[in-house]
Amino acid sequence: MNFIDTSDAYGNGKNEDLLSHALKGYREKAVICTKFGNLGRSDSGRTVDNRPEYVAEACDKSLQRLGIDVIDLYLVHRKDPEVQIEDTIGAMKKLIDAGKVRYIGLSDAGEETIRRAHAVHPLSALQSEYSLLYRDAEKEWLPVCRELGITFMAYSPLGRSLLTGAVHKLDDLPEGDRRRSHPRFHEDNLPKNVLLVNALEKVSAKHNCSPSQVALAWLLAQGNEIVPIPGTKQRKHLDDNIAAIDLSLDDGDLKSLGDAFKPGLTAGTRYPEKQLGTLNI
Repeated sequence: MNFIDTSDAYGNGKNEDLLSHALKGYREKAVICTKFGNLGRSDSGRTVDNRPEYVAEACDKSLQRLGIDVIDLYLVHRKDPEVQIEDTIGAMKKLIDAGKVRYIGLSDAGEETIRRAHAVHPLSALQSEYSLLYRDAEKEWLPVCRELGITFMAYSPLGRSLLTGAVHKLDDLPEGDRRRSHPRFHEDNLPKNVLLVNALEKVSAKHNCSPSQVALAWLLAQGNEIVPIPGTKQRKHLDDNIAAIDLSLDDGDLKSLGDAFKPGLTAGTRYPEKQLGTLNI
C-alpha cells in the first residue's frame, strides 16, 4: 500500500505538515494525493474557492507544507458554484505544465462537471463516498468514470466505522466526534443500520476475518478501477485493512451482501442536509 490521500482542509494544513515528516526518506515510495478548494469557514466568508489564482496559491502552499517538489494527484475538493470548472481545470493544467502536479481529478463532483472538466484536460481520478452503505456511485458516477477511463477513489469505504462492527449505539462514538452529527448515526437511524451490519458479520464469521475486511473486499470486487481509501488512527486497524486484499469473496458472499445492502436501505443521508447541497454539483 503506497497511496496517501490528504487535503489542505484537514486540520487546516496540519495534516500535510505531519505527512512531510513521515515522507522523509520515503518520498519516491509514496503516491501523494492532496486537495484544495474546501475552505470550511474562512475569514473571507467563502466556503469554497476554485478561482484560477487561488488554485496556484493553494498548490504552492501544499507543496511547501508537504515538503515535496511535485504532487502526484491534485484534486478539486469541492466545486465552486461561482467559478466555471473549465477555468479551474485550465489553471490545474498550468500546474502540470510547470511540473508541480502530475495528475488531476475531482472530489464529489456531478456527471456534467466531470465531463466538462475532462474535456479541458483528462482527469485521472474522481473521489466520492462508496461503500455497502451508500451505493449511489453505481448509478451516478461509476458509469461515467468507466466510460472516460477515470479511477474511482472510494472514501469512507467502512461507512465512517459503521461497517467495522464496532458501533452499535451512539455512546460507542466519543463525545464531540463529528460523526454524531451525521444522519446515519442519529437515534432513529442507527439501530436500523446496525441490523444491516449483521449480514456483514455473518460473512466475516464464515471467513474468520473482520467485518472491515469483508466490506473492503466487497468494494474491491466491484471493479479494478475502484481504489478504496480507508482511514485509521491505529496500526492494528491499518494491518487489518491491508489484509482485505487477500480475502476472496465467492459469488454467494457477494450476492448475500448485495441483497442485504440494497441501494436505498441505509437509514439517513451521507451528510447533514446543509452539507449535501455542496456535493456532486
